[in-house]
Amino acid sequence: MNKRALIRKIIARLTDELAVYFRAANASRAEATHEQSRAEGKYDTRGLEASYLARGQSKQAAEIESAIAEFEKLAVRKFGDGEAIDPGALVELETGGEHSFYFIGPRAGGTEVVHEKREILVITPQSPLGEQLMGRKQGDQPQLTFGGMKQAAKILSVT
Repeated sequence: MNKRALIRKIIARLTDELAVYFRAANASRAEATHEQSRAEGKYDTRGLEASYLARGQSKQAAEIESAIAEFEKLAVRKFGDGEAIDPGALVELETGGEHSFYFIGPRAGGTEVVHEKREILVITPQSPLGEQLMGRKQGDQPQLTFGGMKQAAKILSVT
């Protein structure tokens, strides 16, 4: 699997999300400063709420910008046989007869992309699943916790 192309797809997805947050933050900012959002009484908080929303959206946009920067710096490396899972690894996992693909990224956990007809979920080393996978190797058969329940799994590949 071409990991460089996968990382480009992740960056493209994050860039699309960033554009949405910028538009939303600008719309919320405009709402907060519009003269019709001026308080008409002491309990009228429309303008204040819009400003809080704009601030939250701007923070989220900054987080996505940081994630994009980290993915752009991420070294693409091929994991050899017997190498432990680490950031930059693409992991194929079998649980309950189903195959799942996870990319261990520096940030942006939860981002999903389709690459080479496979759905790939970005997870971070700090996520619950990421913590359980870090340091494991191809062929390992750990008991992983999903939603509070232990489930047998097999690590089919680490690339």
